[in-house]
Amino acid sequence: MLIEINPDNPQERLINKVIDVMKRGGVIAYPTDTYYGIGCDIMNKKAIQKVYQLKQRNKNKPFSFICSGLKNISDYAKVSNYAYKNMKRLLPGPYTFILDGSKLVPKIMLTNRKTAGIRVPDNTICLALVQALENPILSTSATKPDGSIFYDPSFIYDYFGSRIDMVIDGGPVVGQPSSVVSLSGDIPEVIRKGLGDTSIFE
Repeated sequence: MLIEINPDNPQERLINKVIDVMKRGGVIAYPTDTYYGIGCDIMNKKAIQKVYQLKQRNKNKPFSFICSGLKNISDYAKVSNYAYKNMKRLLPGPYTFILDGSKLVPKIMLTNRKTAGIRVPDNTICLALVQALENPILSTSATKPDGSIFYDPSFIYDYFGSRIDMVIDGGPVVGQPSSVVSLSGDIPEVIRKGLGDTSIFE
């Protein structure tokens, strides 16, 4: 199913329709402030496994997930004062922060080092979904197995067909990756330079 949601003022009725799909273990495609993403409820193991199959991804490489804000992040990760101060300044925005996961994070979403990649995208639809679901949403870019990106939700719908339960058309997205910064140690480490300015960590 392909549904159009207003990117500036997401219709509550349509957001709830997407939430119903996720609560039943469905996989969705949705807009972020970087790429279109593919995701599901991170508390649903079967749905996560579906995303691994879709992406043909190694089970040892966990996906990132989306939180609704800093307060929500602190439920799922250990946040130092330094991390809090900087994330407060930069979020919502095109960053993925690597943090030590809390006990609430399912094991399948953690690396061997017990860290997790966490995002708070500057995208109204995305944040409305996390708030309505009341759980973080798995986040991985909507790509083909060869890594090529889909910029248009209708192409995602055509390519994946029934393998994705719902595709949200939330208008155009930038189509560039987020910056990845690890804040799990004492010293911040820029792992990937993307859309977000990383100069304060260098």
